[in-house]
Amino acid sequence: MFTTGLRQSTKIQTRLRRYLREGLVLLLAFFFLIPVIWVVLSSFKPNAELFLIPPSVLPKEPTLENYQSALTVGNFANYTWNSFFVATMSTLIALLTNSMAAFALAKYRFVGRQALFLLTLATIMIPLQVIMVPIFLVLRNLGLTDTLWGIIIPPAATPTGVFLLRQYMLSIPDEILESARIDGASEWAIYWRIILPLSIPALATLAIFSFTWRWNDFIWPFIVISSEQNATLQLALARLVGQFGVDWSTLLAATTITLLPMLIVFLLLQRYFLGNLMAGSVKG
Repeated sequence: MFTTGLRQSTKIQTRLRRYLREGLVLLLAFFFLIPVIWVVLSSFKPNAELFLIPPSVLPKEPTLENYQSALTVGNFANYTWNSFFVATMSTLIALLTNSMAAFALAKYRFVGRQALFLLTLATIMIPLQVIMVPIFLVLRNLGLTDTLWGIIIPPAATPTGVFLLRQYMLSIPDEILESARIDGASEWAIYWRIILPLSIPALATLAIFSFTWRWNDFIWPFIVISSEQNATLQLALARLVGQFGVDWSTLLAATTITLLPMLIVFLLLQRYFLGNLMAGSVKG
């Protein structure tokens, strides 16, 4: 009886601790989502309602005119396509180059491997402002200024991506690779048919980060792009801020629209992002 009661008490305490943790996580999530929720709700308010005192959380007179105005400002479809093309291509290139570098650093033994890895990590500490001018000069010499490829190529391969994928690939047993080599598999086949499928959780995580970084990037497109035709959504949002005033309703509606692609990407890949990173490894 005493043992049974003690077990039940332990289960209740464990359940209470779990509820407290989950409640704390939900509270923190709501706290960090307050600005996003305010932007979305305010995007349905008329411009005059945004400046009411005291402010209202829910729109008193909801309207879709803000979205109609946002979609008709400039060439919104072209801005959206440019941002989508830049974020998608940059993410694909990042997954390819970073996974290749991570595979070499994780599964090959060569002189200077550790030093090369540490040198790659050291580049994380270099501020973007330090390398902006040299990269821009290289792009200008290559004729890539004011082009979408000028935005895509420079930030594609990142030390953060190499580090993330390398640490994950270290958990893949070397015996699997050796067995494949004995069976006659080439190094390319090992990379394509073994390493990449087993690294899907890490690749999905990197894809979310990379797509979000490129979609939200403003400073680099601002430096490289000078024409309206090649402008991205972030540049278009900045141009809604006028010298003598800001159309806040249109700006909030356009901002809400730019949030949708990131939300879709996260929803598509969340089962990998939120899952255990060891889910892709082979047990045996």
